[in-house]
Amino acid sequence: MEGGNLDEQIEQLLNVEKKMRTAGDVAGTKKAATDILELCFKAGAWKTLNDQIVVLSKRRGQLKQAVTAMVQQAMQYIDQTPDLETRIELIKTLNNISAGKIYVEIERARLIKRLAKIKEEQGLIAEAADLMQEIAVETFGAMAKTEKIAFILEQVRLCLDRQDYVRAQILSRKISPRVFDIDPSKEKKKPKEGDNIVEEAPADIPSLLELKRIYYELMIRYYFHNNDYLEICRCYKAIYDIPSVRENPAQWIPVLRKICWYLVLAPYDPMQSSLLNSTLEDKNLSEIPYFKLLLKQVVTMEVIQWTSLWNTYKAEFESEKSMLGGSLGDKAAEDLRQRIIEHNILVVSKYYSRITLKRLAELLCLSVQEAEKHLSDMVVSKALVAKIDRPIGIVCFQTAKDSNNVLNSFENHKFQVGRT
Repeated sequence: MEGGNLDEQIEQLLNVEKKMRTAGDVAGTKKAATDILELCFKAGAWKTLNDQIVVLSKRRGQLKQAVTAMVQQAMQYIDQTPDLETRIELIKTLNNISAGKIYVEIERARLIKRLAKIKEEQGLIAEAADLMQEIAVETFGAMAKTEKIAFILEQVRLCLDRQDYVRAQILSRKISPRVFDIDPSKEKKKPKEGDNIVEEAPADIPSLLELKRIYYELMIRYYFHNNDYLEICRCYKAIYDIPSVRENPAQWIPVLRKICWYLVLAPYDPMQSSLLNSTLEDKNLSEIPYFKLLLKQVVTMEVIQWTSLWNTYKAEFESEKSMLGGSLGDKAAEDLRQRIIEHNILVVSKYYSRITLKRLAELLCLSVQEAEKHLSDMVVSKALVAKIDRPIGIVCFQTAKDSNNVLNSFENHKFQVGRT
């Protein structure tokens, strides 16, 4: 098609569009506007297409429906652009005309996501992350829930890729883990009058259960940065409970291995203890007997010899690098030794009320200085109650006293003194 002929046809359609717009004919305005874009697309006039999109969107009293139709029509042409430069130019044009218009907010979010993907492919991760953070999809009433979650997860992933862990945590809190437990078939309700009509999610958006796995895999990456072993373990537990993972031994065995390792690596606290006991009751654990034995050793109140334990499990520990989730971390071996020492100190505190530092060090296979340091750290973290008499080298273990019991014993003592 010749340039002059195209300009004439566009001019004719612009006159038709003006008549329809001034008459308030929604259908006619939409038809004229989209016909102009179709004309430019068929002629391969990409610059003219961009110019006409801007001109039509800025015309006086332009109807919202016409702008929405134009944006949606032009979005179909993005994949058919001849080169990357033309594609970026078209996306930027559509992005500019949809900025600040609430009726095309979903289209704008999708455009930003596509532009961010292009930037990421070019290696500009920081730019891609900044682009994605412009959009707050959680406020979009008409966007499908799965599409919202997928968008936020993409924001979190880009933040983790650029090592912006603070912003990644802030963004991840926009998603409540409870949202993954809702049955989508039961959730669909007939919209009431005045409610926003929720759009269907695009075909490339994963299902809710797939999004659940992506969410927890991203959270594992975040907690891995902080070496928060208990939270990593809880994330793997959530992945383990996904039905598709449970049904496939090739998937659940590596996940269960990771759960066992991170349970042992996590410092002792009530949550860790509860997870440890519930995992031991899992029937699937019998498929990996080595790990069942490891958890039983940690639960049993007996001193564990570090050297024999490490010799037994070193090969399994090293093999985690080639399995799902990769290595357990640079500090994992050192932290495992620390956990075993803490376990042994707790065992000693159960059987002894008083013990010499020298004997404690012998039981722990440590020097006196190391034994004292580890014991002091546990007292500071309130894992146990103990006092060290350094001049005579004796440790006194005490049971933690409840404040109510202390108060009651004080009152009883006062009462008895009063009676005498």
